[in-house]
Amino acid sequence: MDIQSSLADRVREIPPFHVMELLARAHALQAEGRDIIHLEVGEPDFGTPPPVVAAAQRFLMAGSVRYTPALGLPALREAIAAHYADRLGARVDPARIVVTAGASGALLLAIATLTNPGQEWLLTDPGYPCNRQFVQAFNGVARLLPVGAETHYQPSLAQLREAWTPAARGVLVASPANPTGTLLDATLGDGMAALMRELGGQLIVDEIYQGLVYDEAASTILARHDDVFVVNSFSKYFGMTGWRLGWLVVPEGYAKAVERLAQHLYIAPSTVAQHAALAALQPDCIAILEARRQTLAQRRHTLARGLETLGFGLDAAPQGAFYIYARTSGIAPDSMVLAHRLLEHAGVACTPGADFGDWRAREHMRFAYTADEARLEEALQRIRQSL
Repeated sequence: MDIQSSLADRVREIPPFHVMELLARAHALQAEGRDIIHLEVGEPDFGTPPPVVAAAQRFLMAGSVRYTPALGLPALREAIAAHYADRLGARVDPARIVVTAGASGALLLAIATLTNPGQEWLLTDPGYPCNRQFVQAFNGVARLLPVGAETHYQPSLAQLREAWTPAARGVLVASPANPTGTLLDATLGDGMAALMRELGGQLIVDEIYQGLVYDEAASTILARHDDVFVVNSFSKYFGMTGWRLGWLVVPEGYAKAVERLAQHLYIAPSTVAQHAALAALQPDCIAILEARRQTLAQRRHTLARGLETLGFGLDAAPQGAFYIYARTSGIAPDSMVLAHRLLEHAGVACTPGADFGDWRAREHMRFAYTADEARLEEALQRIRQSL
């Protein structure tokens, strides 16, 4: 049997992650004894916070690891609601909170709940590449809107209105965004929510990097609007990447429909991860996470300053997450070629812009400040020598 011909179209049409090819080459170089500095993967070098590990150990020692409700542990949903109220000034009914198998699970549930075949979702280019695959997996159409530094890599209201068609279903944006680290300011977020009400569309806001904001307090669109879908995660700010736990906040009336989907798609989120996440929301753990956020803020400053000195362009300052989306056009005509050169000659792995879309992708590269200060300084020195 020809395996390729037996694959569904949605599988054959998924493009590969270019960074995975680079990562495979980086691992091969490491196996040869080369020292590689990894600035390509969206995962900081911090371990899981000790209170989270301790909570998981206590739960496991009790010896009963069973399914939870599909919407998640009631205690965890209530704790997330309290987190919104205490730290973000948003009153969110726990009944609207759906604990999911990672933020990817939350995005899949939101898209599956809202999308009929042929309906369009407006996404940013550049943007997180999996989003368009989530839309296409449910036979929707991902329409990519080119965004640049002049709008802080967020779509304008005029752009959204112009792109809207009778087939359009909604808009999916991120704040802070991947790969750019830029925020959706309150005025623009309010405008998007109002525009969707006017046009009969839905707004999904990806807030998975929410706690990782450096020049202002973290915020949520839920503090001002309760008719939007919001995705969040325990992976980024809470440092629980491998635990695969996230959540989705839905408008009133949607929880039952989302619950039915969750029951059929994955039964329930990880029970161990949910009990561990209860500890992540406690003050002692938040203190650890805030210290880490300050560390990331210093790393951002170091890497941004160093890249600019080397000739990279930072046209829109990253305000959150742990990425710098740098313009490479003043250094090399093709960021893909440059990424391979930096890996081979400098031992520095980073992500070419082509992984995040098409719009001016060859002119940009993403650097993740997920290594410590000394490694960042060494990476900058290696890049300087290579260039």
